[in-house]
Amino acid sequence: MSDLGPVLVVTNLDDPTADVVIGELHGRGVPVVRFDSGDFPHALSLAATITPYGVEGTLSTPSRVADLSQVRSLYYRRPSGFVFPHLDEQNARFAVTQARYGLGGVLASLPGCLYVNHPHRIGDAEFKPAGLAAAVEAGFRLPPTLITSDPKAARSFVERYAPAIYKPLSTPLYRIDGVSCTVEVAEVASDDIDEAVSGTAHLFQQRIEKIADVRVTVIGDHVFAVRIDSGLLDWRTDYSRLRYSAVPAPPGISEALYAYLSRFGLVFGAFDFAVDRQGQWWFLECNPSGQWYWLEPETGLPMLSAMADLLERKARS
Repeated sequence: MSDLGPVLVVTNLDDPTADVVIGELHGRGVPVVRFDSGDFPHALSLAATITPYGVEGTLSTPSRVADLSQVRSLYYRRPSGFVFPHLDEQNARFAVTQARYGLGGVLASLPGCLYVNHPHRIGDAEFKPAGLAAAVEAGFRLPPTLITSDPKAARSFVERYAPAIYKPLSTPLYRIDGVSCTVEVAEVASDDIDEAVSGTAHLFQQRIEKIADVRVTVIGDHVFAVRIDSGLLDWRTDYSRLRYSAVPAPPGISEALYAYLSRFGLVFGAFDFAVDRQGQWWFLECNPSGQWYWLEPETGLPMLSAMADLLERKARS
């Protein structure tokens, strides 16, 4: 790796957070190669060899060529999937797997590269049960939680820990009247539980009687904590009601944050907490690819500078 090598930014075309990060890096004179893995192979080509010194070769876009042995860092955001519309179903399935394990394997093996975050580690951390178990191990407070496909177990849990909520284990998008929507966090009563629970896995959790939420963004050595006041069960449902304020992290939280990130090999994480009436922070989740830039204009926290420093691999003064 060279200090003069490029930063690779892997994301989809519509990513405002990546846009501002790239703008900051360009302003610093740091070379950037942006691409979407979904551009492969029609607008992205690869030629890599495995040598005694690691992966060498080139990755080319219509406007840039990256020397794979000199990549400074890789910012892995939210790339789209591989598609081969010109192939029949069977051949397309084969081509997708070759692209995933070929291009994906090369990108995951760059010598001396700093990953923010490594795509394999992102995949590990996106399994919510693993994240919740890691949170307990790191020392966070966790609400009583059940993951089940058993209606009887779900009903018993909801009765015992009322008020309880239902949360999706992942967040696939639904298309409703042409609009992308996610499944919302919602309060659930025992009467709501029926045999449909047996159809897949579900996550139930005791509802914390919170007075606020906190989003904590860890960027390398920096911890940015922002209190979000909304009065909503799920603040993501109505951004117009949100009020933001920068807050210090309580004792022990920073240590637990880094213990959690270390568990998954991450250098970035967007953590969500609920704050109860006693001021205690309760862990909800950590998104290893979460959004963060919208908080900077609201609070003045220097988050963009911290991310650019990390990707530039600039020594902390």
